[in-house]
Amino acid sequence: MASKLWELFWTFARIGVMTFGGGYAMLPILQREIVDNKHWADEAEMSDYYAIGQCTPGIIAVNVATFIGRKEAGVIGGIVATLGQVFPCLVIICIIAGVLDNFADFKIVQDAFGGIRACVCVLIFNAVLKLFRSGVADAATFLIFLVVLIASACTNLSPVVFVVAAGVLGVAVRTLGLDGKGRKEAAEK
Repeated sequence: MASKLWELFWTFARIGVMTFGGGYAMLPILQREIVDNKHWADEAEMSDYYAIGQCTPGIIAVNVATFIGRKEAGVIGGIVATLGQVFPCLVIICIIAGVLDNFADFKIVQDAFGGIRACVCVLIFNAVLKLFRSGVADAATFLIFLVVLIASACTNLSPVVFVVAAGVLGVAVRTLGLDGKGRKEAAEK
């Protein structure tokens, strides 16, 4: 059990070091470590964790660490994974906060942050593409995607409203058999 806890802490601490850009920028790193390397979750589970993590208080990456840790080693695993995720961030933020005021006006620092912002945009875009491929699997989910995309662009509603509404739509579409799967599965039972 101790080796599993250490593995959880160390894995999420390594992910936590990559704090640039926040939770969304960490999505590709989480994907690679959790799905591809450790096999602690599959792509569908990660999409679910991202969705739930978006609706719950806190940073997505921290929430995902808690979910994965809990899944792998119970409540203590959730705590250890969360601490692993947060610890490097805390150290890095304390260091940056201590020196940023002294160097923020330097042109080289401003240029570096400009490059980092561009890189973060690419990381987020890649994460969105992976989420799209795993989350939008048929015409029904594509329609839900479009409705939520348009509604989120045209309103200031909370993301929680969109996630709950999309969940209800997903259940309704599946239950009514509008996706072609619900009726087929019901007939098989």
